[in-house]
Amino acid sequence: MDEGSTNTPERGGHGMEVGHVPVLLKEAIDFLAVRRGGIYLDATVGLAGHSYEIARRLGAPGRLIGCDKDPAALEIARARLEPRTRDWPQVELRHGSFANVGDQFEPGTFDGVLADLGVSSLQFDTAARGFSFQADAPLDMRMDPQQERTAEQVVNHLDERELADVIYEFGEERRSRRIARAIVRSRPIRSTAHLAGVISAAARPMNQTERRIHPATRTFQALVFSIFK
Repeated sequence: MDEGSTNTPERGGHGMEVGHVPVLLKEAIDFLAVRRGGIYLDATVGLAGHSYEIARRLGAPGRLIGCDKDPAALEIARARLEPRTRDWPQVELRHGSFANVGDQFEPGTFDGVLADLGVSSLQFDTAARGFSFQADAPLDMRMDPQQERTAEQVVNHLDERELADVIYEFGEERRSRRIARAIVRSRPIRSTAHLAGVISAAARPMNQTERRIHPATRTFQALVFSIFK
């Protein structure tokens, strides 16, 4: 699963620790070519790694809008985007999905839009949210804890064919049907460790290339994106 960031801390202006550095931060910001005084949208604000750099370049005449489905991420972003100098843009943070921003703003509103899609280290590192099989946790995997659908519901309620299609479509897992069959036979599955064990038994690595990643990686990816869609 693509985390979209590293865990290396970065220092911002005035010694502020911005947090982990998003992958290709410099390249993304350079390509965005932020114009001082413009209006920019960070559609997946996350921990504000990109937004902080955008804000620095916008200055007081500018406006930055950030969206994220994860309330925990928004709390961190809000603290990190507090004005650091007098030359700081207006910052507005909204709880919501990047998929809906087109319904909220008129065409031509923004001088630039950034969306860094994927799961962040905030979600992976919080074991209780169930995004990772590195620690045992409930099968949750929701970006937004307020939404109803969880990974546990997908794993335990879809029929075998539907589950295989989800694993293949969103995880590109070629052994999707074998994995789906094993999951259905092992129901109910309530935890990440139980699910990872079932998948590992059903899809043992056959060669050195397959041994480089955990057998459950693609299925976990598929579950995250099936809920996220």
